[in-house]
Amino acid sequence: MTDRPPGVKSAKANGKKRKAEERLSEFAGMWSIRKEDMAIKERLSKMKLLDRLLAKVEPLDEYEETLKQKLINELVSN
Repeated sequence: MTDRPPGVKSAKANGKKRKAEERLSEFAGMWSIRKEDMAIKERLSKMKLLDRLLAKVEPLDEYEETLKQKLINELVSN
C-alpha cells in the first residue's frame, strides 16, 4: 500500500464538490426554464378554453358563463 501525501484526499473532495455545484447550478437553470415553459403552456391552455367558450353559438350554461368571466379576468389581469 502506498502512502499519499497529505492533502490529496481533500483535493479530490474539492474537485468533486465543484462538479456538484456546477451540476446544481445547471439544474437550477433548467428548472427555471421549465417553470417558465409550464406557465406559458398553462396560459395557452386557458386561452384555448376561453376561445372555445366564446365560439359557442348556443347560450352558455351558468357554470360556463362563470368560467368564461373568470378566465377573462385572469387573462386580462396578467
